[in-house]
Amino acid sequence: MIKAGVVGGAGYTGGELVRILINHPSVEIKFVHSKSNAGNLVSDVHTDLLGDTDLRFSPSLTSDIDVLFLCLGHGDSKLFLENNDINKAIKIIDLSQDFRLKVNAGTRWAYGLPELNREAIKTSSFIANPGCFATCIQLGLLPLAAKGLLTNEIHINATTGSTGAGQGLAATSHFSWRNNNLSVYKAFEHQHLNEIGESLKQLNRKFEQVLNFIPQRGDFARGILAAMYLESDLTTEEAQRIYRDYYAKHPFTHVSKKNIDLKQVVNTNKAIVHVEKHGTKLFIVSIIDNLLKGASGQAVQNMNLIFGLEETEGLRLKAVAF
Repeated sequence: MIKAGVVGGAGYTGGELVRILINHPSVEIKFVHSKSNAGNLVSDVHTDLLGDTDLRFSPSLTSDIDVLFLCLGHGDSKLFLENNDINKAIKIIDLSQDFRLKVNAGTRWAYGLPELNREAIKTSSFIANPGCFATCIQLGLLPLAAKGLLTNEIHINATTGSTGAGQGLAATSHFSWRNNNLSVYKAFEHQHLNEIGESLKQLNRKFEQVLNFIPQRGDFARGILAAMYLESDLTTEEAQRIYRDYYAKHPFTHVSKKNIDLKQVVNTNKAIVHVEKHGTKLFIVSIIDNLLKGASGQAVQNMNLIFGLEETEGLRLKAVAF
């Protein structure tokens, strides 16, 4: 059994991670760390886990683990690692943005997008889990980048659910504001643009095109839908073949000939991509669950790869559908 510890277990991503791990056949959770909830039952915070676990939040860490998941706020993971002496044998999977970019990752951290870096992930002890928007958008563009076909500027409109904003309350996360509402934020300036650009450049060093990204806040709880288009000479059939070939050996990313909708992926670790041609423009739709393939599910997928497990183990989850 893989012994796992979770730091920051009281938030959305921490709760989702615990849900997966307590049902993972090859994992034993040794502790779920939270200073603010120390001593409380995990099921008192994540009430859907009542009857599934008797775990209590721990105020301290133990070293008898194989993997440590950091579900902390951006900037906090770096501070945590600086202030805590972690056994060098422990694998670390960080869900913050602290080590995603090459300038912060150095040679130690691998960028944890399996559809891009599967082999590097398998041999790494330090994984920087990708951002949720970044995952969704990259999965819509990687096959074209790999073929050197991103030769024109790219237009992206993507909408995320409210859980993407975390549990901390802000003016735009209250139910009364979010409900029956839609808004744009960080237009053209979202922080995930840099990691998207680095990944596309990893596949095609000549990539220099502009990514015009308009993020939106949706009035639903979870999921991301990204709609993208660019000028292209490909036909629909050629594009579909390129996408199918690229994702043929990746068990969670699927290419659909039919138009897609968010309920196909909510509550799963799947990503689904749809491509079609409109005049001279190639249109791409990509969908994921922001808490699973965009966060905790992908973290467990990376853990499976590191420890030589079946990539899908513990992640055969059913979509909500209705």
